Amino acid sequence: MKQMKCIVSSVLTVLLFSVLCCATAWAQGTAQISGTVQDQSGAILPGVEITVTQAETGVPRSTRTNQTGSYVLPNLAIGPYRLEAALPGFRTFVQTGIVLQVNSSPVINPVLEVGEVTAVIEVEANAALVETRNVNIGQVIENERILELPLNGRQVTDLITLAGAAVARGTSSDGTGGGSYIAVGGGLAYGLDYSLDGANHRNFITGTNMPIPFPDALQEFNVSASGGRSNQGANAGVSAVTKAGTNELHGSLFAFVRNDLYSARPYFAGAGSTLKRNQFGRFPPRKGGRPRSASR
Repeated sequence: MKQMKCIVSSVLTVLLFSVLCCATAWAQGTAQISGTVQDQSGAILPGVEITVTQAETGVPRSTRTNQTGSYVLPNLAIGPYRLEAALPGFRTFVQTGIVLQVNSSPVINPVLEVGEVTAVIEVEANAALVETRNVNIGQVIENERILELPLNGRQVTDLITLAGAAVARGTSSDGTGGGSYIAVGGGLAYGLDYSLDGANHRNFITGTNMPIPFPDALQEFNVSASGGRSNQGANAGVSAVTKAGTNELHGSLFAFVRNDLYSARPYFAGAGSTLKRNQFGRFPPRKGGRPRSASR
């Protein structure tokens, strides 16, 4: 009986771990690639195998074109990709230099040429990909700006105002983390939608954001001034994505200091200024810990 309980416990543990891993993989997906495959004469090609590979992790995703020659690969993680289209009797089409950002939905239409299967036609997409299916107006705040721009208290939400027509309206004080009230595109400050890794991240009690990871754990975020996705509706929104990792080992240590010794004393300020603020930490955290920063 005891052995049976151990077996059941082990099976449940494995199942729970698998569910959590799948949920994590699903949550990271916030972009997609779609398009139509044709031959040189413009005729549609059904049954073409489309494979996209994330360049930093080597993880592939595959699908086939339908009867209209169309394909769609939804729920992709952000980052650089390589797309390959293959069909017997045609030269393989390969396009590199595809970079997906949060909420991006580029359309890539491969054109296959008749020839040997071993022959490859390679295209490098250095220019920005044109999106014809995403009608929202927004701006992406990249990882470089998140890490390099000065932040008071390292609050990433302060960078939302870098996007056009975004104005800070204060913070909530309900004891749930002090979310920010930000009006985007003339909308209400408590009507901004938030998502993190594809999941809803809005505090419906206050209308503000739930706590957003500190800069070292965040990859990028998109500020949309108009509703562009079905789950966002007509509201403006902020979609953030955390770092998902690559095949290479990365890590960072950080230390930020604010001290009155480094600043000129205002003329009417008292002589006893005691501003001393230190924030330090590391990412990723130690095994079993959570990514966070310490301050004192």
